[in-house]
Amino acid sequence: MTTVPVALLAYGFVLGWSVAWPPGPINAEIARRCLARGFWAGYGLILGASTGDILWALLVAGGIGALLQGPTLHGVLGVVSVALLVLLGVGFLRGAWRSLTRPTPPPPRFESGRASYLLGLTLALTSPWNIAFWLAAMGRPELAGRGIGALLVVIAGVLAAVLLWGLVWSGLVLSLRRAATGRSWDVIVRALTGVLMLGFAATSALRLLGG
Repeated sequence: MTTVPVALLAYGFVLGWSVAWPPGPINAEIARRCLARGFWAGYGLILGASTGDILWALLVAGGIGALLQGPTLHGVLGVVSVALLVLLGVGFLRGAWRSLTRPTPPPPRFESGRASYLLGLTLALTSPWNIAFWLAAMGRPELAGRGIGALLVVIAGVLAAVLLWGLVWSGLVLSLRRAATGRSWDVIVRALTGVLMLGFAATSALRLLGG
């Protein structure tokens, strides 16, 4: 491998790591699912989100990203994203209430590895800021004119960083899971995740209204 592809791969990795670790709905839900159901319930979410990222990245690399950044689609995706976050937040708060009030709470639904993958994919595909991210990442001057091959190397670097972060974050959360027992822990995690999702929904709505 030549120096240029290595540099592009490193650039993509640093870029991906910088956007993967900050708190957000995907990281919050990875933590909750890992605590509730184990590694694959959480890591499946980031696999789904990465698939969504690949789709957006390929569209941007193919030159379609600028068309997708139009105000109409941006607004539609923004509304869908906010609605999804609100539904998740309300659902988690209801789950916390049920766990608190029922002697034997019902088994969690939609938290298998497959369901996690589909949720992660949906969160990634409905986020209008994913398009903006890939447009910004691939529109940098140092990438101009390098061709589709260079862009694919950058995409690979970003995804490698995101998947590695998912392993690190899931591992940290699982270390907490081993030390945590009791129904009170489940109530607290569900309630906190619900509040976080509603907070993220409010933040996304404000960004959407602000243009």
